[in-house]
Amino acid sequence: MLENIRISLRGIWSHKMRSFLTMLGIIIGIAAIIAIVSTIMGTNEQIKNNLIGQGNNTVEATLMQDGWEADLSSSSSLAGVPVFDQSIIEEILEIDGAEKASLYHKRDWVDSLFYLNTSLSGASIVGIDENYLDCAGLTVSRGRGFSAHDHVSNAKVALIDQTACDNAFGGKDPLGKSLEINKEPFTVVGVVTMRSAFEPTINSISDYELYTQDSGGKVYIPDRSWPIVFRFDEPVSVMVRAASTDDMAPVGRDLANLLNGKLSVKEGSKISYQSSNLAEDAAQLQQLASSTNAMLIGIASISLLVGGIGVMNIMLVSVTERTREIGLKKALGAPRRTIMMQFLTEAVLLSLIGGIVGVVVGIVLSHVIAAVAGVPVMISGLAILVAVGFSMAVGIIFGLVPSLKASELNPIDALRYE
Repeated sequence: MLENIRISLRGIWSHKMRSFLTMLGIIIGIAAIIAIVSTIMGTNEQIKNNLIGQGNNTVEATLMQDGWEADLSSSSSLAGVPVFDQSIIEEILEIDGAEKASLYHKRDWVDSLFYLNTSLSGASIVGIDENYLDCAGLTVSRGRGFSAHDHVSNAKVALIDQTACDNAFGGKDPLGKSLEINKEPFTVVGVVTMRSAFEPTINSISDYELYTQDSGGKVYIPDRSWPIVFRFDEPVSVMVRAASTDDMAPVGRDLANLLNGKLSVKEGSKISYQSSNLAEDAAQLQQLASSTNAMLIGIASISLLVGGIGVMNIMLVSVTERTREIGLKKALGAPRRTIMMQFLTEAVLLSLIGGIVGVVVGIVLSHVIAAVAGVPVMISGLAILVAVGFSMAVGIIFGLVPSLKASELNPIDALRYE
């Protein structure tokens, strides 16, 4: 075998240009496949990061009615919906993949939120429990968070995010200032930010709308203070932090099933808890991107077929050129298997070298495409192994016919060949 490899390498080197042109189809095919797979993986990772963020694997369950968020302004329409307390947390944490859970209230686009004469009409108000900040991946960057006393004493204190801080206070220190929520004064005690900085890639107006839906920012108050502002106890929403992004979908389904099992609403009311799982949205977009790019992989694979035909063609030429050599070896007693393995080894090496060069070109091309498209570089080790294995298979399949032809030559006719 080593002797066959040495002879094959010498034959390839002695016809460098011809060998390179023969390998070109395989190089282009392998490079294209690796670059496309890398682009698919990078695009999918960007979709996941854009929708989910980085490290904030949260799933939220919200009360819905007939496909829309339930109207929380009327208690009569919510008959049979219990107001969960902290005892439900223990049951939620028994869900596989659930790490932390929080109960909260939320009102979006509140028009009764003011600082002096400045209205925060686009802001959201969230009534949070002791677990919310940690569950949502928020940290207090200025001031302090809510104390245990704030929660049990129905304290009229508030936390705001940076967007609300900028909109209401224009860059001034908000600590100690009062916000008016439904004509009730709440003292700002802290500013919160995401624990992990995340800047989504915005390429379209739909992306902009997705990431700027809380244009007025968010104001957080203790959940025990919620009835002070909105007058009656309301059904809560639930946030759960999953152990990983892959756990988000099953955790969301189990969470919704658990909460819906507690409802005693009238049949036909169409009220239920539904999980809002950005991981599922990301998966749908990833599937769309992958199915589109699968066609590109199929097209790129055609060049591998062309490369294999090139290998067969050049090996047939090589058999013709070395007919007298084959005849001499057979006259000296070389068996058919030896002749066949010599030419098959050369065909496999020709394809293998092309495959290795194609892998290098594909990796470089992947980095170039990632830099131009602005997506993460995701090189697939499996794609590399499959590409190299496929190039060897091309050599075996398309080198088999010329090898068999060489081994079946009649030694007398081969020695007479001019």
